[in-house]
Amino acid sequence: MGIVMEHAQISETPADTTRNHLVGSFCGDASGPTLIAVGSIHGNEPGGSKALRRLALKLHDLESKLHGRVFLIEGSIRALADKVRFVDSDLNRHWTRENVTALDLGGQGSRAEDWELKELLSVLREILDSARNEVFALDLHSTSALGLPFATVGDTLRNRRFAQKFPVTILLGIEEQLEGTMLEYLNNRGVVTFGFEGGQHDQPETAANHEALLWLSLVHAGIAAEADIPDLDGHRHHLAKASGRARIVEVLFRKPVSDDDKFVMDPGYKNFDLVGKGQTLARDRHGNIQSPRKGLILMPLYQGKGDDGFFIGREVAPFWLWLSKLLRKLGAPTLVRILPGVWRHPDDSESLVIDTRVARFFPLQILHLLGFRRRAWKGKRLVVSRRRFDTRSPFV
Repeated sequence: MGIVMEHAQISETPADTTRNHLVGSFCGDASGPTLIAVGSIHGNEPGGSKALRRLALKLHDLESKLHGRVFLIEGSIRALADKVRFVDSDLNRHWTRENVTALDLGGQGSRAEDWELKELLSVLREILDSARNEVFALDLHSTSALGLPFATVGDTLRNRRFAQKFPVTILLGIEEQLEGTMLEYLNNRGVVTFGFEGGQHDQPETAANHEALLWLSLVHAGIAAEADIPDLDGHRHHLAKASGRARIVEVLFRKPVSDDDKFVMDPGYKNFDLVGKGQTLARDRHGNIQSPRKGLILMPLYQGKGDDGFFIGREVAPFWLWLSKLLRKLGAPTLVRILPGVWRHPDDSESLVIDTRVARFFPLQILHLLGFRRRAWKGKRLVVSRRRFDTRSPFV
């Protein structure tokens, strides 16, 4: 296997910018599943990196018992060294098709995150190209606001099946709101992905929440046997207690912000606080910013850098998840093209073009049930897309 790291190099000290992003790699049975865990893709979120290094120090004794491969990776090593969210631009908005193509064509880029992206792509591609079984990827984050830990999951049945094994609240639909994330890139490669917001940036329990999730991930990915994980029940209990009541929340609204907006969040909001329609949540140079709807506030921005002011979501009843799963397994996403004003995109088999003048009464919620969550307007036509690897893996 080409990607290796000497055991002596692993420590609890973050990597400097001259070193590889790889914190540690462990291989038992190379024909088994692969787990990729990335921490601190934002440099002001040290909890992920700390958890990876703690796990790496403990995995040596288990390596021979692993039924697969484990790769522990630091994300933005330059920003992490400077303890800032990013140096020049947000690395977790950098994974666009245009940026990746430019690097593949020999472009170098002038930003620190261009180098980070190039280095991470090299590591991840070697891992994916050598995979001989299912691949799982974790992206470990933290938030500027206080609140319960939670997961962010791209809406595929494979992602859902993995995520629902953990005792945490799951956010669906955030991929509608964001462009250029690392998990979106990996999803498009067919990887089962799982984002995790482990707590507030500077709280010591955040790294502990990440570490508990990592231990459980080894078992849920089929790489380690439960009996081989020290105190697995303790990790499960820790995560369940930290996360509170596990539920599914659909993200419905994102408030984008820029430096020019001079956005300031009103103090005191925590993740999953209930807010009312019209409630003032923040202010910018234009005045008060009010919630567009009743719902749960998510990831309110209490840090200097960032382009997401806050999100609003709502809880989803288990029935709708069951119905969504049933419809997708019955092939309903392909049948929706028979509706008037709806047809398959000529260049993308996983996208639909909707003439809103004809299909204006077609509920968006139905598209969500079928996995069509990403939206783009082309004049009066709406293009909706779903993930290519909803039910099947390209690695198995």
